[in-house]
Amino acid sequence: TMVARYNSIETVEGLFRDAPEKIAAVIVEPVAANMGVVNPDPGSLKALAEIAHRNGALLICDEVISGFRLCFGSVAENIGIAPDLIMLGKIIGGGMPVGAVAGPAKIMDLLAPVGPVYQAGTLSGNPLSVRAGLETLSILKETNPYAALDAAGARLEAGLGDAMKKNGESGCVNRAGSLLTMFIGPERVRDADEARGCDAGKFAKFFHGMLNRGINIPPSQFEAMFISTSHTNADIDRTIAAAHESLGDLARGKS
Repeated sequence: TMVARYNSIETVEGLFRDAPEKIAAVIVEPVAANMGVVNPDPGSLKALAEIAHRNGALLICDEVISGFRLCFGSVAENIGIAPDLIMLGKIIGGGMPVGAVAGPAKIMDLLAPVGPVYQAGTLSGNPLSVRAGLETLSILKETNPYAALDAAGARLEAGLGDAMKKNGESGCVNRAGSLLTMFIGPERVRDADEARGCDAGKFAKFFHGMLNRGINIPPSQFEAMFISTSHTNADIDRTIAAAHESLGDLARGKS
């Protein structure tokens, strides 16, 4: 297993040069959410697919978080990428534990019981989880909440950015639809190294300031905030107001 830098096609090309014909697949989150939210550079996913296929490797998209959350279906497919395999989870269970892997028949037929690659699990095909997931996906398709979720995300993004600016706090807000992260410190975050440049200690104080004001955001600087269809504009505005007050406390040296 080799780790490449997110949003750096050059590092991926370098790994293939260093290990020709030894890399089976490139695995990527189309929208990263486990170092905080980080969007892919324009064209980077298509470049990854081209590099992988040119070298006889698969492109696998980890959409456990982004799938069906930012759009109906796969983010990669919605921007014109056809991954060889897609990993899905979270939302497709409707709150129940479930995960899935999907791909073309020529790959999926390699899995047991049809093919020679062993695949099984204690809860595989669990009827309760599958039923909950089918109902959730049906509701998403019928209600199509994605425009409203994106608008709510944009409202919170603008409000948090304004709160940072007015309270003299450096940083940035990264957003993809209803996913967003407020990074304290760097003016931009495009990869894990830039994320590590954040002031995690100050973010921890910000978290407690928000919690004391009744707003429970993720406690880690490197997690994503998730907006749901249950959040109203009033909820968003209350969160923004709490952010102004919490950042104001930080500016005045209060914890």
